[in-house]
Amino acid sequence: MTLAVNIAQSGSNNVTFRNRIINGAMVIDQRSAGAAVTAINVYTLDRWKLQGTQSSKINVQQNAGSVTPPAGFVNYLGGTSQSAFSVAATDYFRIFQPIEGYNTADLGWGTANAQTVTLSFWVRSSLTGTHGGSFSNNDNNRFYVYSYTISSANTWEYKTITVAGDTSGTWSTTTSLSIQLGFNYGTGTTYSGTAGSWGSTTLLAPTGAVSVVGTSGATFYITGVQLEAGTTASPFEYRQYGTELALCQRYYEKSYAQGTVPGTTTDVGRILLAFGATSTAYIGGFISYKVTKRAAVTPTVYAPSNGSSGNINAYNFGVATNVVAPTIDNPMDNGFGFYFTGTTANGWGVHYAVSAEL
Repeated sequence: MTLAVNIAQSGSNNVTFRNRIINGAMVIDQRSAGAAVTAINVYTLDRWKLQGTQSSKINVQQNAGSVTPPAGFVNYLGGTSQSAFSVAATDYFRIFQPIEGYNTADLGWGTANAQTVTLSFWVRSSLTGTHGGSFSNNDNNRFYVYSYTISSANTWEYKTITVAGDTSGTWSTTTSLSIQLGFNYGTGTTYSGTAGSWGSTTLLAPTGAVSVVGTSGATFYITGVQLEAGTTASPFEYRQYGTELALCQRYYEKSYAQGTVPGTTTDVGRILLAFGATSTAYIGGFISYKVTKRAAVTPTVYAPSNGSSGNINAYNFGVATNVVAPTIDNPMDNGFGFYFTGTTANGWGVHYAVSAEL
């Protein structure tokens, strides 16, 4: 007897890596390890960047508010407004993910064969009404504004948005940024416009969209973000944790344990190398990354004994002695070398963090 399985109904997943979003289930949080991010124009949960024109208006945190996620999810990205901020014409606030060109090349955007894509996600906000966001390219001269409605406050709602691929503009097909996908927290009139079509004007949100930053304590939570080719949303693509972590580590990696913020004083996870003799001559080495990076970049090193950045620990027979500022030598996409001289040591210990974000 042949048993037919309806993939759409069962939630099974025979087509892997259809989701162009990395960390769409908001599971990986290497930088902050669950702590709130209050600064702007920085990465929060892995692959999600908080962008804005004013600081201290909104905080982003994994599982902010400790609400129950939608069925099938454990984590979400939570934004919480810190004041009742009146957005000026040129202000904007958003969370967005930049997508690498290699991960979108097959979509053919910028050509006559541009494919349609469908965005789907779960969202919960204390504010009902029209919400939205945008798609844009690396040159910031192609924009598409989308909108959706949140009908019930403080209730998880599932949204799908279908967008015709852009036949104009330049969209990377290599290691540089291709598509920016943004979710609006509050945008002034300068960057607000009509939803539903591609254009060259810088637009980040639909006209009249709800301003989360405009209400003190307002919340905007999101998870299950998926962007895929086609006109219909499929069930969220769950990837194994190790696979999702490795995808994130192409852009950001640390030597620390996943629950430890870089710069913490700890020996756990440190790189340690001992030599056979004590010396003040050249001492150094090469550290290989766990995952090849998107580009060759210079890492930040930390001394395990005190967490100070730009430093490593010199060791004598397994005991940390001096804190030394090394020279980083020939950083590559798969690792970096470093050395120091003039400090008596027969080994070294170091932590590192490296970002190759778009």
